[in-house]
Amino acid sequence: MENGKKDLIQEICLNGLIAALYAVLTIVVAPLSYGAIQFRFSEILVLLCFFNKRYSIGLILGCMIANIFSPTAVLDVPFGTAATALACLGIMFSKHLLVAITFPIVFNALIVGWELTYFGEPFWFSTLFVALGELTVMVIGYIFFFFIKRSKHFLRAIKANQNLGFKF
Repeated sequence: MENGKKDLIQEICLNGLIAALYAVLTIVVAPLSYGAIQFRFSEILVLLCFFNKRYSIGLILGCMIANIFSPTAVLDVPFGTAATALACLGIMFSKHLLVAITFPIVFNALIVGWELTYFGEPFWFSTLFVALGELTVMVIGYIFFFFIKRSKHFLRAIKANQNLGFKF
C-alpha cells in the first residue's frame, strides 16, 4: 500500500477514535456534561489540536455525536458543536498552551450560555457557570499536558507535528 493511502487511513482511524472517545466520555458522565452547570471532561481532548491540527475533525464530530444526546439537542447539535469548532480553530493556531485553553472557555461560555437562555436559564448565570466548568476542565487538561508533553512516546503516538517546543 502506498504511504499516502496508509497515512490517510491512519488519520481517519485516529480521528474516528478521538470522535468516539469524546462522545463516550461526554455521554458516560451525562449528568455533568449538559446543562447550565457542566463539567464536560471530554473537552480536555480539544487540546490535542495544539499538537496536531488534524484532530479537530474527530473532536468536532465527537462533539456533534455527544450533543445528539443532550437534553437541549435541538440547539446543542448546531451551536454547541460550533463552539467546539471555534475553540479548536483557536487552539490550532495558538503558540502557548495557556492561551489555547482560553478558547474553549470563552466560546463555550458565550455560545452555550446563549443557547441555554432558550430553555429558561438566565444568560449571565449560564455563561458564568459554563465558563467555570470549562475553566475547571481546561486547568485539568493544562496540568495533564504540562506533564505528558515530556513523553516522546506520547508525542509520537499522537503524531504531534506542531508546538513541540511550546511554552506554557
